[in-house]
Amino acid sequence: MTDHQALLAIGIFLITYAMIIAEKVHRTIVAMLGGLIVVALGIVDVESAIEHHIDFNTLGLLIGMMIIVGVTAKTGVFTYMAVWAAKRAKGDPIKIMAALAVVTAVCSAFLDNVTTVLLIVPVTFSISRQLNVHPFPFLFSQILASNIGGTATMIGDPPNIMIGSAVPELTFMAFINHLTPIVAIIMAAHIPLFIFMFRKQMTTSEANKRGIMEMDNSGLITDRPLLIRCLIVLGLTIAGFFLHQLLHVESSVVALAGAFVLLLLAGEHAMEEALTRVEWTTIFFFVGLFTLVGALVDTGVVRSLAVQAIELTGGDLAASSMLILWMSALFSAFMDNIPFVATMIPLIQEMGNMGIDNLEPLWWSLALGACLGGNGTLIGASANLITAGLAAKEGYPITFLKFLKYGFPLMIMSIVLSVVYIYFRYLI
Repeated sequence: MTDHQALLAIGIFLITYAMIIAEKVHRTIVAMLGGLIVVALGIVDVESAIEHHIDFNTLGLLIGMMIIVGVTAKTGVFTYMAVWAAKRAKGDPIKIMAALAVVTAVCSAFLDNVTTVLLIVPVTFSISRQLNVHPFPFLFSQILASNIGGTATMIGDPPNIMIGSAVPELTFMAFINHLTPIVAIIMAAHIPLFIFMFRKQMTTSEANKRGIMEMDNSGLITDRPLLIRCLIVLGLTIAGFFLHQLLHVESSVVALAGAFVLLLLAGEHAMEEALTRVEWTTIFFFVGLFTLVGALVDTGVVRSLAVQAIELTGGDLAASSMLILWMSALFSAFMDNIPFVATMIPLIQEMGNMGIDNLEPLWWSLALGACLGGNGTLIGASANLITAGLAAKEGYPITFLKFLKYGFPLMIMSIVLSVVYIYFRYLI
């Protein structure tokens, strides 16, 4: 590749990235046009894009899980879980906030974060209206919980899906073994802080509490036979993730197999609706992005960045890990973490080719920084923006500065905990 093509690839990438951050045009349109331009200019040929750069394992895993969640959501089980948690908290707003945050974190570990908040947030508005309290403390704690919980597993957040797909030795079980312990610690640290920050806003009358206790959740499960099928398929799919390396089957194959078995069991009438609920805008965003990053790889730009990173850290594993962790967190707080991770994956792989033998701490640093960094600002993760949009429709707008006031200090705390964890588990 020539220097001219490398400069072209950098220019197109930076312009695309700037337009994604500006949000004047939908990010999927921008990413796809950027990807198509680098192909049209011959910087990446179609064959190279399809065979080497577009990660069909990531796309298949996302599509499969979106279908499974879409069919399962029809049964009403997620609404049932939220109401059940509120009743278990005896109608106490503080306890409900903590309970819904935990439910959100657990769901986000196995479902896409955006899907989780889309399912939990509408129920949250009903509960806050019943209690006559402002919904912001509920919504804020759920946003942070979704991003924290999504960090715990390979399928919980798109950055983890991308890392797991790019590095075959990082299995589903590896993500649980290495990330779930620190995620549990971070979540446990957040709950008392949520309570401390919002305790004065979370007061209600005994009558309102009784209203929560009298909510009827018996009719919330709308299709019990379908729910049983969904839970069986979801259980088998998750078991497949645990065993996929032993079975020598890609995680995308497991997810898609689970999705289409569930569609078979749900009946043909469920298929079209399930396929329309797949976030095709996200899928095409990934396609464009993978192609753009592929242009940086093919032109040698990524290798040059790897050389500079190794010169900066002297090839020291601890310094490289900390650099990636903090850089990932701060970048992801102010811009979408997906394009950042897409750029970092080949960079870390190149650092491995240039002398850093043990890349594992670098991968976990990238995952923690990218996923947790999204809690820093309102634009840091898709779940944040989706929740803010739903809140605005309900008449409770969440401003950038209000979110920053609460979110950024908590994000920094979670990264400090991650620094301690990475250092003592991998670097001493």
